[in-house]
Amino acid sequence: MTETTDSRDRSVAEHVRRYLATDGRDGYMEGGVTNLVLTTVGRKSGVRRRTGLFFGQDSDTYVLVASGSAYGAPLPDWYLNTVANPEVDVQILADRFKARARTTTGAERARLWMMMLAVAPAYRPYAATALQEIPIVVLERIR
Repeated sequence: MTETTDSRDRSVAEHVRRYLATDGRDGYMEGGVTNLVLTTVGRKSGVRRRTGLFFGQDSDTYVLVASGSAYGAPLPDWYLNTVANPEVDVQILADRFKARARTTTGAERARLWMMMLAVAPAYRPYAATALQEIPIVVLERIR
């Protein structure tokens, strides 16, 4: 298996380390919100990259907010990687699975954005200051 690198952000890398070591018992609820571990393939490097993210659940899909794109910042690497390589690895608690990522649009995006504001109110300030639409991604489990 190809080596996987963790986020350059030390706090995120430490969160992922704790999550993986405990099958999510330490790290699933972080910041008062459910968290998962997402592994993408780098769009330029081809390197597997891992990060921890807040998520919501909508029926049988998992919802992510590319919040790093707020405040005029560039879109987060994990998001750009999912656009280039939509097949990802996900861990939620001890459940590890492959999923396909897709960016939502229109009414689906609007509905899921409102859902994620309820899940993680910390996203609310992003809506007021974002210079671009913040992407909402759904992960659909590959069966």
